Amino acid sequence: MQLCIHTNTSNAAGYRRALEGWAKAGFRNVELNASLVDDFLKTDTLDGARRILTDNDLTPVHGAVSVQGLLEPNPDHTSAIENLKDRLDMFAALGLSKVYTTSFGGRKLTLDEYKIVVDNMRVVGETAKSFNMMMSVEFVRSSAYMSTLLTGLKLTREAAHPNLGLMFDFYHFWSGLNKLDDMDEIRPGEIQHVHFQDVPDLPRELLDNSTRIIPGDGVSPLKAMLNKLAEKDYAGPLSVELFLPQFQQGDPYEVAREIRHKCEAVMSDAGVI
Repeated sequence: MQLCIHTNTSNAAGYRRALEGWAKAGFRNVELNASLVDDFLKTDTLDGARRILTDNDLTPVHGAVSVQGLLEPNPDHTSAIENLKDRLDMFAALGLSKVYTTSFGGRKLTLDEYKIVVDNMRVVGETAKSFNMMMSVEFVRSSAYMSTLLTGLKLTREAAHPNLGLMFDFYHFWSGLNKLDDMDEIRPGEIQHVHFQDVPDLPRELLDNSTRIIPGDGVSPLKAMLNKLAEKDYAGPLSVELFLPQFQQGDPYEVAREIRHKCEAVMSDAGVI
């Protein structure tokens, strides 16, 4: 597996400063959020964005499309797909071939409405296919309709689209309504990308996005989880995505250096590096 870092982790630094600081700290794989790229493009160009990657020997391995309304039933789904096409076009120009969306949604669905989610997944997969991309779906802890690994597996299997897969997030998994044995249900090749974080020793009711911490600093069974992913033939990036102000507003070089030191120790202990 390869260590990676998500631009959400250094969000306040902006595109250029974040990437340059991470490269200085020894990172080579990065995950881009489309919103941060959008901010950069307000004063620069896609060529400029590409040069920052190449000049710093960075490889973009995954991207967050940051488009709402792609999966859940909603009257603006057609518009959401058009927005997705714009994002895929931008990411393709930056050399990406894998992207993701989330199951964020505050409305509890009826059982029949899950059929619409599956249909929408197929449309999203077909849209990604037209750009020669793989789209992953991230189950998120706060989702009212897809917050667990097992639900994510069920729905993506029903969609059965070759350009649609599932993303696994350590925080959403361990802080939510999942148990370690649920990972045994993963089939080889189903997990397309992984977000890598730890969970602090707090009541789960107090956990939210801002409480996720650097792997190795919390209580998640990281070694067991990494080993289960390896058993399912996952050998891709482990992308560190953090939201605490101390990370997002910190010096990107110092933040990345701390992340790399701690994560490589965890990965080495699990035998996945």
